[in-house]
Amino acid sequence: MYLFLLPILLWQLDHQFPDYKGSNVDDQTKNKAIIDELIKSYFMELETVVNYLANSVNLDGVRAEEIKKSLNADVTEELNHATQLANRIKTIDGVIPGSTKFVPVQTSLQPPADTTDVVAVIKGVIDAEEAAITQYEKIIRLCDGFDFVTQDLCITLLADEQQHRREFVGFLKEYEKS
Repeated sequence: MYLFLLPILLWQLDHQFPDYKGSNVDDQTKNKAIIDELIKSYFMELETVVNYLANSVNLDGVRAEEIKKSLNADVTEELNHATQLANRIKTIDGVIPGSTKFVPVQTSLQPPADTTDVVAVIKGVIDAEEAAITQYEKIIRLCDGFDFVTQDLCITLLADEQQHRREFVGFLKEYEKS
């Protein structure tokens, strides 16, 4: 009976909500892109856990103690980030992949052959944190105007990564002076 109003309602919807496309195809494509980037972040966080743990155990010497403590504390925090990402991936209809999909990339964070090379570990941490920051900024932009919950999560994780980077930049200044 009121079918003649449908074109008017759709026109209003398009103009009041410019992000509305009238089709779920674009939304599905965007959601898939977000899931793919979240999975990348998820694996980055897990790789960071592995490398922080290895370095927190392998480093030797009195000068390494503060770095070891910081890395050990960050293992829990980074694992929490991975857990939050996994939960978000599942919430937005993604599937959390297993270890066979994992491809390591953190070459600068590998434990050094010289277990007293604290500066190499610090620089590796800074590299990993900068990569995480870049990745979260990418997801934040991708989510803008579309997925506010994922965007909010990534803003929170971004702040954590910026703080980690700042801490290790401070360590680097001190260790390079000596």
